[in-house]
Amino acid sequence: MKIPFFNKKKKPAKPKSKVREWVDALVFAVIAATLIRWATLEAFVIPTPSMEGTLLVGDYLFVSKLHYGPRTPRTPLQLPLTHRRFYRTEDVPAYLDWIQLPQVRLPGFSEVKRNDAVVFNYPEELQYPLDLREYYIKRCVGLPGDKLQVKNAELYINGEKAFVPEDIQFSYFIKTKQTIRDRVFEDYNIWDKMYEPGYGYRVHAEPEEIEKMKSLPFVDDIIFSPTYKNGQILSTDSSDVDPATFPKTPETSWNKDFYGPIEVPKEGQTIKINHDNLLMYGDVLRYYEHLEDIQIKNDKLYIDGQKVSEYTFSQDYFFMMGDNRHNSWDSRFWGFVPKDHVVGKALFIWMSINPNESFLSKIRWERLFSGIN
Repeated sequence: MKIPFFNKKKKPAKPKSKVREWVDALVFAVIAATLIRWATLEAFVIPTPSMEGTLLVGDYLFVSKLHYGPRTPRTPLQLPLTHRRFYRTEDVPAYLDWIQLPQVRLPGFSEVKRNDAVVFNYPEELQYPLDLREYYIKRCVGLPGDKLQVKNAELYINGEKAFVPEDIQFSYFIKTKQTIRDRVFEDYNIWDKMYEPGYGYRVHAEPEEIEKMKSLPFVDDIIFSPTYKNGQILSTDSSDVDPATFPKTPETSWNKDFYGPIEVPKEGQTIKINHDNLLMYGDVLRYYEHLEDIQIKNDKLYIDGQKVSEYTFSQDYFFMMGDNRHNSWDSRFWGFVPKDHVVGKALFIWMSINPNESFLSKIRWERLFSGIN
């Protein structure tokens, strides 16, 4: 007996509600933006003057993750399109550190090059997961294996004078008995200044502009890289010891203008374990080489309970400095940047807003879509 075939018609799909359409579109947009932000480009804003005059406070940048290769997330439990905190909050976390994954860097089409403007995670924030440490941007002046030294504020790499950024700035003290109008400072491209009543002005400025100011009739003297001793304004010299400079020991009598020599660690480089090397690289071994059981005591190194006489670095490191050489918290004070902390290369400025100007003149039109040298 033939069983009749019944062709059941499918019920027409129920159209999505407007709310459902908006939710789907929003989810898709968040996923797409998250992937783009992770793997290709991410927007950053410059909050401090440490890279002036190359980068100004209020510059908005696009940073390429493709140049050095994007990193896989180490802390997966975080809200999309956030970093460490909820927007416009200081201490409300936007992540959970219950899961920490191994981090892998995907292939990029370039290595970090000397003088690149590099965005990286600030190494000293050890209380946070690696990928959620604060973003910094500095110029990479020292590559793995380089020998670096600063002599009288001039940078030397492997014994030769290093590249000097076009808009580099230094600290000066302008001695004057008069009050100088803001408009005068603006004429000489000086925005970062502090008045010392009865003495003059501490400023950060480009050397060429300072040379022009020396001819002003109300300027008595201009002192380079001033320090204060016993109430007097003096220039920094090699006898001044700044205990804040890396590696933060009285055995290195260094300051920001007279620093080093120091060698940047390189992957595969083997060092002898002795007092000098542990003094220089002890924190690198403790915090950035991912050793689970490490002890340093009495100038000896113990890994997994075993005393070792040599150590081979497992990754490359870099030395970073700001172009505003006397107003930059950089590798001279906190040491090397491990390769696994490197985020990307700064490409260009897409927006620039001057926070000190009135509403109508806030945008620095001349800086829009300009490249970063």
